Amino acid sequence: MDYLLHILIIAFIYSIFAISLNLELGYTGLYNFGHVAFFGIGAYTSALLSLAGMPVAVSMVCGMAAAGAIGAILAIPALRLSGDYFGIATLVFAEMARLFFLNERWLTKGPMGLPGIPRPAWIGGGVAALPMFLIFCAILTFAAFLIIRRLTTAPFGRALKVVREDEYVAQALGKNVLTLRIKTIAIGSVLAGLAGGLWAHYITYISPGDFTLTETILVLLCVVLGGRGTNWGPILGAFVITFFGESVRFLPIPVDFGRVVAPLQGMVYGAVLILIMLKRPEGLLPEY
Repeated sequence: MDYLLHILIIAFIYSIFAISLNLELGYTGLYNFGHVAFFGIGAYTSALLSLAGMPVAVSMVCGMAAAGAIGAILAIPALRLSGDYFGIATLVFAEMARLFFLNERWLTKGPMGLPGIPRPAWIGGGVAALPMFLIFCAILTFAAFLIIRRLTTAPFGRALKVVREDEYVAQALGKNVLTLRIKTIAIGSVLAGLAGGLWAHYITYISPGDFTLTETILVLLCVVLGGRGTNWGPILGAFVITFFGESVRFLPIPVDFGRVVAPLQGMVYGAVLILIMLKRPEGLLPEY
């Protein structure tokens, strides 16, 4: 039962992460391959502040604010690029963030990571706190879902879809495309920071190895598999991918081949992503 609660918590955290990327990719058409950087910024900011004695709730809000601010600042120069060049720029930023976490040992302790990250006081620690943490994650996921649904069904969301389909039409309709995209990246980064904060305070330990290209592929797969440009798609994709990843643990793999399970898992994720894009680009829940 505890293991099932653990999987559900991870699925809810990745749901928020996928929802944040879907706003950029699904609704605005921005291929942000560096989205994991804001996940990491939220995690490290929240973890460092809570370890310094700040309440966990305040630390998580600060992590969200830091991720959103850095996302908006990055968007200003990066959005001057388009298409593949924008994706490359964000990918480079993600690697820069990972190297910062890895090398600035005076702040992040480098490859040793940050242990002992506290959980909210009202939740407590240990296995006994899993049900309360699950409820906490479910509430935040539902709140993120409602916020994004509210935004995407408003004129702001309809403008994003026009920008995604043809930015020149959006400009002809009087929309400031650059401003819309900056707002989108800022909002998406805030939610990614929330997911990162939840991850840090649930696992209670983070290291630079948690924020690699593999995580970017994973959350991208959640969005594409579930259905880009839909509200429920990223949540469905996050649950499917999380349970699929955990099911690999129960395969009868010989002990001698245990060290290749993680690389093979990454290869399988990448292959599934390619197949989905080729065979069913609209995902499990197609956009209406």
